[in-house]
Amino acid sequence: MTFSLIQAQEDTVAAVDTLTKSYSPNWEGSAGFEQAGPFIQAAASYDLIFIVLAVSLVIWFVLLFFMIRVDKKVGRLENELKHSKKQTQHET
Repeated sequence: MTFSLIQAQEDTVAAVDTLTKSYSPNWEGSAGFEQAGPFIQAAASYDLIFIVLAVSLVIWFVLLFFMIRVDKKVGRLENELKHSKKQTQHET
């Protein structure tokens, strides 16, 4: 059994060609989206980068909101701790 390098290269090219054909703009799986809802039409469009950008921005803003909220709560707890320490020092 002999395995030639040229044969492996031909198989690789054939695999790339099948992927290009299956993901071409004329893909049959995208037919019929005209009757679908607006969300499905937006998800099936070629502008998916904007949907990904919007979702990632929402995630980042939610994380930023929670970080600011936790920072305020920690600051408030630190102030209460300092205040209680001052009160105990003045009482003794």
